[in-house]
Amino acid sequence: MPEGEQPEPQAPVVPTDAAEERRTVRVFAAASFLNDTGSDMIYPIWPMFVTEILGANMAVLGLLDGLGEAMVSLSQAASGYASDRLRKRKVFIWLGYAMGATSRIGYALSTLWQHLIPFRLLDRIGKMRGAPRDAMIADVSTRRTRGGNFGLLRAADNLGATAGVLLCMALFPLIGYRTLFLLAALPTVVGTALVIWLVRERRAEGEHTFRGLNLSGLSRDLRLLVVLSAVFALGAFTYSFLVMHAKRLGVGDALIPGLYLLFTVVASLLSVPFGRLADRWGRRPVLAVAYALWGLVCVSAIWLHALWVAVLLFLLFGAHKAALEPSQKAIVAEFAPPGLCASILGGFNMVVGLCALPSSLLAGVLWDRVAPGVPFAVSLGLTIIAIALLGLVREPEGE
Repeated sequence: MPEGEQPEPQAPVVPTDAAEERRTVRVFAAASFLNDTGSDMIYPIWPMFVTEILGANMAVLGLLDGLGEAMVSLSQAASGYASDRLRKRKVFIWLGYAMGATSRIGYALSTLWQHLIPFRLLDRIGKMRGAPRDAMIADVSTRRTRGGNFGLLRAADNLGATAGVLLCMALFPLIGYRTLFLLAALPTVVGTALVIWLVRERRAEGEHTFRGLNLSGLSRDLRLLVVLSAVFALGAFTYSFLVMHAKRLGVGDALIPGLYLLFTVVASLLSVPFGRLADRWGRRPVLAVAYALWGLVCVSAIWLHALWVAVLLFLLFGAHKAALEPSQKAIVAEFAPPGLCASILGGFNMVVGLCALPSSLLAGVLWDRVAPGVPFAVSLGLTIIAIALLGLVREPEGE
């Protein structure tokens, strides 16, 4: 694409009347709930299946998870770009869900840990649905409803996770790993069918003008938002470190799933309210609240050492996740140039996702070689920097 040339504005991919907006968002929320129910039926027992049943060591487990996270970041960027270029959203969404369902069947049939590699990659590549789906929601929404719609989607994600963990706890002792994995594919199959049958996509009218993404044409505020989000992501290590800290505080192994359930329930209950606050107050204030809540997680982990602090950590973590995603997705979508919404969302997710990889690695090194509290201190410092940079971002205007 010639330097400085930008794609001409396009009509939204989906119609923006209120009835169509509600239908599209609710179908995606239902599909998200079903998919996360299936995936979180597996999530609590995945490490044990890999290490105890298939005989892999911890390095292999880390390799499988690391490859998976890398594929999530890359697949979302690629699908976002392709979605804008082809001006199609729906095919990437239902195909991504179908990949997730297929991977769980593959897990159930695997007899060696090496068999898991292609299915793990397939599972994570299925996350390509994220950027096109978010762009479709952004397209069908207005500025007054966009945060609430993303909040509803996040609430459905977390509610599905809660249901999945409960089903895992109830069914696993009765049916074991492989049958549970096969059953975990069923909710996602239903979600795939809902998207295929109930979501309508209309191609934009007029000439196809997309030629590529010119990074030099992106706004100063969007670039700053990407930078500060990357800074924050470098300190936002995975919840596994909260689990290990809870164990240091004296929480027994049998109670750890309860903490995860607490996190998912809190995130489910607060995602919609935070999304609506983002519509009412603006995106930046709610995003600042999300960062501040993570800062409180770090402060609590560093200076509070009673057993009850474990509960506080997961309460704050759930609230942080509930505030982060709706406000973050809404502001990124609104900064995107016309015709590039999926590309920008996918690229943003790629940057944040790739920063998350060294984040957990650095946290692990600091935990092992310095002290368990040091990762939280480093993360707190990065969070403060991100909040300061957020104060320099000017919120986008318009619908």
